[in-house]
Amino acid sequence: MDHATQRKWNNAVRGYDLMNGHGPERRWAPWKRRLFSAMEGKVLFLAIGTGQDIQFFPPGREIAAIDISDRMLAQARSKAERYDGRLEVRHLDVHDMDYREATFDQVFTSCTFCSVPDPVNGLRALRRVLKPGGTIGMFEHTRSRWFPFSLMLELMTPLTRRLGPELNRDTPANVQQAGFVDVRVEPVYLDVVKVIRAVSPGC
Repeated sequence: MDHATQRKWNNAVRGYDLMNGHGPERRWAPWKRRLFSAMEGKVLFLAIGTGQDIQFFPPGREIAAIDISDRMLAQARSKAERYDGRLEVRHLDVHDMDYREATFDQVFTSCTFCSVPDPVNGLRALRRVLKPGGTIGMFEHTRSRWFPFSLMLELMTPLTRRLGPELNRDTPANVQQAGFVDVRVEPVYLDVVKVIRAVSPGC
């Protein structure tokens, strides 16, 4: 368990839903619903946080949801109990998952890989627990190639890194570096917010 990262997100839990659970969730709701509507088989959801994304899960699915912050999970559990399906919530670090290889058919993330300390190895850990041919679906904010957004995100990252996310991560490149194939990127907003889909090789 990365205790420094755990402390950072435990400290962020106060006011988290107030800041992130209203306007942003309404804005991104159509994109998340469409992405998560593809959930099927045995699903792993990384970084469930306080459970804001559970409202966008389709009913009747089998989902294992993990997070590094035990304080966020304490808030997520009541939402998980109301989910119309099988939703198991666990306190786990992506780098130390105890799932066997090829456990899951799919993995989903939401605004997560701006914060995983070692993103490429975190993605490799997800690929390990995915079945060959399994898919990953990601709703993420990433670095931008467009000026002035590229400069703004670079300048803001040293500050935001202390509070949680890094705003200049090249997540599509990290997905490829981690060994996923058929990486597809769908822009959502200003070359910053993206939907990323990829496949675990071997099928």
